[in-house]
Amino acid sequence: MPQMNNNSSRINLGQDNAEDGLAQLVMTVIELLRQIVERHAIRRVEGGTLTDEQIEELGVALMDLEEKMEELKDVFGLDDEDLNIDLGPLGRLM
Repeated sequence: MPQMNNNSSRINLGQDNAEDGLAQLVMTVIELLRQIVERHAIRRVEGGTLTDEQIEELGVALMDLEEKMEELKDVFGLDDEDLNIDLGPLGRLM
């Protein structure tokens, strides 16, 4: 597992853990995109522009995506805190 700097919770991509750090970074980007898609979906549902069938399909797709993320975190030995990296001036991801 990549080492986290205790002061900033940033990914440490040293030679010994570059592969693990890269997996963590990729999974973090995917999680960020998943959260953006989820927020956009919620806005569309609340906006009333979707049919009941579209809402159901969207809900199923989001649940499937979350399930796949959990599987991938298991594969790479990551947990939610590993993906909650410090984005500098933007703050922590989650």
